[in-house]
Amino acid sequence: MAEIVQHRIEERIPELEQLERVGLFTKKEVKSIIKRATALEYKLHRLVVNKEDFIAYIQYEINVLELTKKRRAHIHYQFKREEIEFPVIHRINSVFRRATNKWKDDVQLWLSHVAFCKKWATKGQISKVFSAMLAIHPDKPALWIMAAKSELEDRSSSESARHLFLRTLRFHPDNKKVFQEYFRMELLHCEKLRKQKSELEKAEMDLGEYEFSPEILAGKLADVVYRDATAKIKEAEFVISLLNIAAIFDFTKELQDFILQDLQTNYTADSLTWDFMAKRELEAPGAGEELQTAKGRASDINRREERCCQVYEEGVKSLSAEPMWSCYATFCLERLKRKTNVEELKEKRQQRLLGVLQRAHDSSLLKEDYYKNWLLVLGASTAGVATAATRRYSQSAAMWSLSLRTLMQLGSGDVGGLFQEALAHVNPKESLPLWQLQVQWSAHLDDAYTVAMAIKESYLDWSYSTGGYKKARRNFTSLQENRPLSKAFFTRMIEIEKEQETPRMSSLRDYYERALQEFATSDDDLWLQYIQEELGPLGQPENCSKIHWRAMKFLEGPSVESFTSKYTLMQTGHL
Repeated sequence: MAEIVQHRIEERIPELEQLERVGLFTKKEVKSIIKRATALEYKLHRLVVNKEDFIAYIQYEINVLELTKKRRAHIHYQFKREEIEFPVIHRINSVFRRATNKWKDDVQLWLSHVAFCKKWATKGQISKVFSAMLAIHPDKPALWIMAAKSELEDRSSSESARHLFLRTLRFHPDNKKVFQEYFRMELLHCEKLRKQKSELEKAEMDLGEYEFSPEILAGKLADVVYRDATAKIKEAEFVISLLNIAAIFDFTKELQDFILQDLQTNYTADSLTWDFMAKRELEAPGAGEELQTAKGRASDINRREERCCQVYEEGVKSLSAEPMWSCYATFCLERLKRKTNVEELKEKRQQRLLGVLQRAHDSSLLKEDYYKNWLLVLGASTAGVATAATRRYSQSAAMWSLSLRTLMQLGSGDVGGLFQEALAHVNPKESLPLWQLQVQWSAHLDDAYTVAMAIKESYLDWSYSTGGYKKARRNFTSLQENRPLSKAFFTRMIEIEKEQETPRMSSLRDYYERALQEFATSDDDLWLQYIQEELGPLGQPENCSKIHWRAMKFLEGPSVESFTSKYTLMQTGHL
């Protein structure tokens, strides 16, 4: 091992001599580099090597490169790169290769090598790195896409990029992202050729030796990709994504028209098609003079929105399904949220939204989420909608909570019975919001009420605020017999006891002991609070040692260490 390390250090001598000779590093610094490099080399040649050692070696070499670059800029010396930087870059690439050969599954290590190659202008090495990486990780489409983009952007090779995309599709024939990026690449290539042709024509150069195929310049390669993609992936959302990519380029009108026609012909069974076609009407140009005034602009916007709604109306006639109505309602809601100072437009948008929501509800095709918006828009006249919403989604805790809250605000007399109906329909595990809402509602009433176990502390608070200490203690005794119980339930009763003019220590001990029956094994803070209570003016300090012994006996896992640390801090007065 020593011989190998010595050989590698000797290989560095020419570059280090150059660094010292040209004044980039001092003799002392060169010695320091040799010492540090020797130590790092020994780590790489041990019988058992760590990935961290390779990373540390690479990072050190990169730091030397960065420092060399700064020194060059400082002394304005730009020569002998072949003798100085190139050997370092070659060495780093070699170490990266050794690391990735040993830890083939570490994608981040591969990508770090790619990033190094890009930064230090070793573009010829990038293709080799990607090729080796893809041989190990052919199942990751993102890496294929990254490699193809690198060929196009870093090496300006559309042929290599196309070849990589075609290879990718052999492994991932139905991957949407691969097709989208392949489609984009062909359009970028076409745009690049068109710019080259335009520049040559401006320079009045003879185009004879250059081949600019009219079909390629017209985007026919992208057209081929589109046809292949849509033959395998028949989804409106995917077609729309390709159309949006094509719309970025100003030479694709013919291609866009073809895609649009395909969308309207073959994908009308998808609500996204109708949604997309409807929203396109917003982009239609407006009348010139009319747009000069706020009222004129509002009138123009209203006409566009009406055209959108006409398309949506065709959609719900052709495809009366929940997703179609959701698209229509979402559009109307988005338009209503847009700010305008013209009241007529605002009222028109609101009427349009309410009409769509009502018709969707009548068809039993309105999603749960839209009832909330409906209730908010309607304002005071919401009782009927609130009741209808709970009938439609009788098992939804969120729907019941929203409807009950609305009816409470309206002062409806049916709220009490509806709470019971809601709890009968909703899954008990999801009923906590309903119980919490019932607490709020019951707090304004004079009669007693039953509260879910999950919020017993809220019921305890209500008992104390309405009936005083005796009622709170009576309800505490009753409720603590039934699980589940929360720590807050016990601590609230302890707080109530301590708020009395003459709190009784016997009662406090009773509450702590009851709480410890539930949380003795896991809650170290509860034991500490008990000890602090005995150290207080009402307690007996001699009981602390017994409580400490019990805590150490009952606590389990990390709670033991936490308790010991906090107890020590408490004894020293730091807690």
